[in-house]
Amino acid sequence: MERVGIIAKAHTPGIREILKDLHQWLSERQIQMFVDQTTGELIDQPIEVHSKAKIPALVDCILVLGGDGTLLSIARLIGDRDVPILGVNLGSLGFLTEITLEEMYFALEQVHCHEFSTSQRLLVTASVSREGEHIAQYSALNDVVMTKSTLARMIHLETYIDGQYVTTYQADGLIIGTPTGSTAYNLAAGGPIIHPDMHALVMTPICPHTLTNRPTVIPDSAQIQITLKSENEGVFLTLDGQVGFALRYQDVVDVKKADYMIRLIRPPERNYFEVLRRKLKWGER
Repeated sequence: MERVGIIAKAHTPGIREILKDLHQWLSERQIQMFVDQTTGELIDQPIEVHSKAKIPALVDCILVLGGDGTLLSIARLIGDRDVPILGVNLGSLGFLTEITLEEMYFALEQVHCHEFSTSQRLLVTASVSREGEHIAQYSALNDVVMTKSTLARMIHLETYIDGQYVTTYQADGLIIGTPTGSTAYNLAAGGPIIHPDMHALVMTPICPHTLTNRPTVIPDSAQIQITLKSENEGVFLTLDGQVGFALRYQDVVDVKKADYMIRLIRPPERNYFEVLRRKLKWGER
């Protein structure tokens, strides 16, 4: 590792001191730092800054200092570039930013010496068509969600998988989740936890009118097509809970596995079930 991108959550307590120590550690090892404008302003010395969108093309690895939200935004920027992400949790939960601040330098040393392992995570793409015209496309690491606004009525979502009609959901919305996103909105809506090595997606209706409409696990090779059949306004497509797009009656959303994956650097000597026990408080009284 000779070039590392640093993306930090700006309002994290103590972040300036963390970045100061990190800058010194990297400089001592002659590792170049590439930072975005926000992170650069937190470092108390002159440093060249770059747009977030350009950083993945400039570095060997990206270090995310913050929480899962910060990491999700970076994962969507990486696209098909094979740049691993090292997520350091400075927040409260952190399923993706698994590494603690105390473990950060040991993990960085492993990366520097090329002695690390990664977990490959699939992403999905969602494209929107309106009156036969393609108008938008997005990628997501956690989930694609179609949902009504606060005051809107229940929405109707006509759903097909690989050209086969599934059902027309009458619900507050529908979540298409990846294994990575199965512990996010999907879990809160009653969906299953899916191990990140599984080649699967999960469709989870949000508060369905028909109580037998349950979460459904499907192959990640599935091509999902959803048509909005509600004429009321206030229906949105959201990606990872961060990017939103307003939908209209008869808009069609196609969701499928992306052609590329991202790599998350694994914490030293920690497995997925240990993360679940710790984050979800399993076994505690």
